[in-house]
Parts: sequence; structure tokens; C-alpha cells
Amino acid sequence: MNAKIEAQPAQFQDLSEEGAGAGSRDINLDVILDVPVTLSMEVGRTRIPIRNFLQLNQGSVVELDRTAGEPLDVYVNGTLVAHGEVVVVNERFGIRLTDVISPAERLRKLR
Repeated sequence: MNAKIEAQPAQFQDLSEEGAGAGSRDINLDVILDVPVTLSMEVGRTRIPIRNFLQLNQGSVVELDRTAGEPLDVYVNGTLVAHGEVVVVNERFGIRLTDVISPAERLRKLR
């Protein structure tokens, strides 16, 4: 009972023509359009010692790394996607996008 079993090379479906990757020009994005993402706006940042952080109270002012009037950064799931400026709409804050990062640039930054 010493039967030999020979290994066979793996066989994969050809994705270039009629496989799962066919019609990459016709990708259906409907399946992801309702996936929620986290959108956040960053006015600026700063680093302070814990001692100073613990002393913050109502009325304290924290200096940020940006000057007044500089655009805000807009992040989606932690990735910078645009810059914008604060606006007020019906007594609520909003953001007007002034510069949207191209998808190619976003991919380049991920690498």
C-alpha cells in the first residue's frame, strides 16, 4: 500500500477574458455605495506635554499648527481626500470643498 501521489500544479480561472474580472470597464459600484465611511475635518494639530493637557479647562486656548484662514483637511477613514473652508448653512457649520485630491494622488500617498 505504498501508492505515490504526485503533486499537480494549481489551476486558476483565466480572469483576462470571461472570468470574474471580465468587464472591468463595467464595474458595478452599487454594492458599495451604501457602505458607511467616517468623514472628518481637521482644523489643525498641536503637541503638548501631558502636564499642560491636564491643566486645560473651560476658556483655555490651544494654539494649532495652522494660521487663521488656512484650509481645513478633509479625511475619509483617515485618508486625506480634500481641503476646504468652513461655511455656515442654516445656522450649522459646514465645509465647502476647495481642492479635491485626485484618486491617483491618494493611491500614491498610500504606497
